[in-house]
Amino acid sequence: MARFWLLPFLLAPLAAFAAADPSLEERIITVSEQVKPSVVFVQAIVRVNDRKSEVTGSGVIASADGLVLTNHHVVERAEKVEVSVSGRKQPYRAEVLGNDKQTDLAVLRIRPEHPLPAARFGRVEDVRVGQWVLAIGNPYGLDGTVSLGIVSAKGRNLEIPELLNDFIQTDAMIDRGSSGGPLVDLEGRVVGINSRGQGRGIGFTIPVDTVLEVLAQITNGGVERGWLGVSIQPLDRDLAAYLGIPATTGVIVNSVADGSPAAKAGVRAGDVVTRFGGQPIEAEKEEDLGVFQRLVARTTPGERVALALVREGKAKTVQATLATQPKVEPAEADSDLGFQVQEITEGLYRGQRLPTREGAYVSFVAGGTPASEAGLVQGDVVVKLGAQEIESLDDFRSASRAAEAEERVLIHAWRGSDLRFLLLKRGGRRVPGSEPASDAADASLETPSQP
Repeated sequence: MARFWLLPFLLAPLAAFAAADPSLEERIITVSEQVKPSVVFVQAIVRVNDRKSEVTGSGVIASADGLVLTNHHVVERAEKVEVSVSGRKQPYRAEVLGNDKQTDLAVLRIRPEHPLPAARFGRVEDVRVGQWVLAIGNPYGLDGTVSLGIVSAKGRNLEIPELLNDFIQTDAMIDRGSSGGPLVDLEGRVVGINSRGQGRGIGFTIPVDTVLEVLAQITNGGVERGWLGVSIQPLDRDLAAYLGIPATTGVIVNSVADGSPAAKAGVRAGDVVTRFGGQPIEAEKEEDLGVFQRLVARTTPGERVALALVREGKAKTVQATLATQPKVEPAEADSDLGFQVQEITEGLYRGQRLPTREGAYVSFVAGGTPASEAGLVQGDVVVKLGAQEIESLDDFRSASRAAEAEERVLIHAWRGSDLRFLLLKRGGRRVPGSEPASDAADASLETPSQP
């Protein structure tokens, strides 16, 4: 309750300023009335491991025929999604048309009976630090909430793994439940999709250019990004001086993935990348790395790019043909024996230092199930289930279906460098989490705290 008690005091200076300028006040009212019909309420039933909960958020209508933008984290792992629109008592059942974890965006499809009021979109190049903006959403379930603030900064890197960090910072309130709602300028144009709040008066928004790019890719079949295959770190002045290249700026290559475009081009760990194509690279701090990462990601797969390097103090140029970025978010599958697995992506293989790229990675084991009693643990890599070798997630699904009638199932799984043989016994018990998905959430579960 304390945060609501403080809210009038936090907003009082803004309210006084707006009241002192009737034209600003009228503009805020006009824009709010124009945009609110395009803002929707999103409810998702999500499943994490063997538990279900309800997640609520916001969204914005992107097209009159029913495309809706929201955040990836609002509908991640969703088994059911509903969208409530202004003027309609019953929510629409929504299809998740596509998800993009790297930008925290998702596109939903609903089937309206008549055209919907779609939002208008601006351009990020027109957004200026210090300009007035409105954040519109459903914080704490309070639908149609409008908050006023300014653009505090552009190009923020929050250093969140697996995100292409490039956020607009605003002091317009973005609280839990506001995620997926629009940030709009005083012309009523959407300049970004709100993603997350961080304390009072600090919120982060996905820029509109990124939003429209992802929307176009998802509606045309899926997001595709360029991939070089390196991990990098900043090159600060002290390190550059120590390496004998004090006038050089760029990023240091930490590692090069086997078989990647960088490896084929001859890039090595320890190289300093100073230019990517015609773009100079400069990164003295971790938050600066996002510029290079976005340059690579936005390059069309198959395009040949010149990389300017410094190796052992000498300048060098190599040519790299970028590939399609491997999947970031692994697909998942359940077993009725009480465990869940993920496909082994490049990121999972390298991040978990797995012994093999083949198999299915055990991401969760429910207690008191055949899997846990047999000794299967999170982090194991299943390479054989019953009589079938497991090289991929499709192999796992096929083997699981074939073993459904078996009372005992032998699993071969790597645990580090050891191969384990685990006998799973059903014992006639129903495994938690193997029931068909329910339309209702467990009311005892907490809604995740991420806005």
